[in-house]
Amino acid sequence: MCGIFGIVTKEKQKLGPTLIEAGHRLSYRGYDTVGAATIPPEGEIDLRKDVGKVQDVADRLKFSEMSGQRAILQLRWATFGAPSYTNAQPHLDSDGNMVGAHNGNVVNNVELRQQFMAEGMTVRSENDGESCVHAVERYINQGFDMVEAIRHAYNDLEGDYAFVIGKIGEDRLYAIKKGSGLIAGVTEGATCIASDLPSVLDITRNIVRLEDGEIITFWADGYEIRKVEDGSVVERQPELVEDTMEAVQKGGYDHFMLKEIHEQAQVAQELFHLLENSADVDPMIARIEAARNIYIIACGTSYHAGLLGSVYFANLAGRVTIPVLAPQFIAQYAPAVGPEDVGVFVSQSGETKDVLNAIQVAEARGMGVLGLVNVVGSSLMRESEYYVPLACDYEISVPATKTFTNQVVGFLYLALRMGGHDTAPLANLPRWIDETIEAVEQQIPAVEGKISPWDDLYCLGYGLTYPIALEGALKLKEITYAHCEGMLSTEFKHGPLSAVTEGYPVIFVAGPDDIPLIVSGINEVTCRGGRAIVISEEDSRLRVNADDMIVLPTVEAPDDMRPYIDALLSVLPLQLLSYKISLAHGYDPDFPRNLSKTLTVD
Repeated sequence: MCGIFGIVTKEKQKLGPTLIEAGHRLSYRGYDTVGAATIPPEGEIDLRKDVGKVQDVADRLKFSEMSGQRAILQLRWATFGAPSYTNAQPHLDSDGNMVGAHNGNVVNNVELRQQFMAEGMTVRSENDGESCVHAVERYINQGFDMVEAIRHAYNDLEGDYAFVIGKIGEDRLYAIKKGSGLIAGVTEGATCIASDLPSVLDITRNIVRLEDGEIITFWADGYEIRKVEDGSVVERQPELVEDTMEAVQKGGYDHFMLKEIHEQAQVAQELFHLLENSADVDPMIARIEAARNIYIIACGTSYHAGLLGSVYFANLAGRVTIPVLAPQFIAQYAPAVGPEDVGVFVSQSGETKDVLNAIQVAEARGMGVLGLVNVVGSSLMRESEYYVPLACDYEISVPATKTFTNQVVGFLYLALRMGGHDTAPLANLPRWIDETIEAVEQQIPAVEGKISPWDDLYCLGYGLTYPIALEGALKLKEITYAHCEGMLSTEFKHGPLSAVTEGYPVIFVAGPDDIPLIVSGINEVTCRGGRAIVISEEDSRLRVNADDMIVLPTVEAPDDMRPYIDALLSVLPLQLLSYKISLAHGYDPDFPRNLSKTLTVD
């Protein structure tokens, strides 16, 4: 995750204050390093960058003194290369004649760096933002002008990103969009670009929205957009944006939680591309395959993802994995583990104290440590032999949504690869996620009113959907404050069935292979006056037995993969249902009472 900002002004001026303000407005996106550069018509590029928060870095490096007519600012959320001065952006080309920064992930970064070094370029970092600069440099060295060099570089850079670059001796900057957000802002005497609206709203509200596969060249009093495909000019006029800053930061959604639910398709796409090109995947799989015992260790939402991951590993890779809550791992398993065993530790923040405690005990026993983590540079990442970065960007809302989905995607991908299965169908996940959200959003209003009055209910699943039931119950507890217990559906009759009274709501999450068992559970509830609400693909057996259904679209996945995809998608209606019920009660779903995003205490 990164945020980029670039500006060209008509007159030379102190651009530092503008850069600092843009950084503050982008900081809601999350970041670990900050950098800025001004590009003179001649002489040396003024590049200042470091690890830290915007104001701290700006004060230490005196951003306020930076001046000129062209400038670039970048806030980096680390994926390639740990947070450091060297990996911070912007980056220079080999000779210091160009400077650029990006937002997103260039998934063939490792291969490109090797190519650039073999071609004699000066590669200073591990960061994929530098690869963007050298990709342009490669074609400048072959005699192409900037626009043509960027067009060629676009085809070399795999992944999802937006990128801005400038060159000494010119009066303009260039930017390109491929999968990540990019807009331009136009005002009298200046033109700017940014990852999103907040960083430009104090400058202008005249906005030009860029599309994938487009290059924008912009100077102080104008811009030109061209298609990468054929270099043809695109005519597009600015539009006037009147939204408030808060609305813009939320992408037009009422809450960050809803925005992040809708971001799940995009982050799943970015993670898939990253995994397909990650140098850590093969050694990570080899480490798991060689282990005597495999533990999946996490807390809360991450534990639920690990529980589903364990089902994936058993079914797709034929390996038993042991999912366990991090504190319980210390008591139940740690005394018996050793160097022959491996743990896959899962944490959104990488700083969850319970997980770090478990790592400390595991390492003392010689056990291998692998990681699934969203924050590169975190304690979990540093302790891991190999890790998968979840590429979820910054998750602001306290209830985890997109980080859960990408944890599950990560486990599904590893299990498929470990079992020798084709991962190509996962390229369709973004479309399936969007289709599911669109379909279930229309169905939620008919169901939420039947659940909202109750402050006690159950959410049941079986097999692949049992972890989803646990996660759905957690979401309902977190933001509606109702007590919702997640449970294996077949366990409900062993005691909890006594809670059912007239109208008592029980949510069933049904996978396509488990419908007979779910039908039996439904009737145990309905014959006692309870209300059975089913989340499933359309099925006549469920339709005639349930009181209400939230129907998932049937995905066009291979038959042997469909149940695994179906389980992943079935969490989406539970996220949306929790969100809607929270609003019905008048609560703020982004900041539920008593909870914190990252738990750093025992």
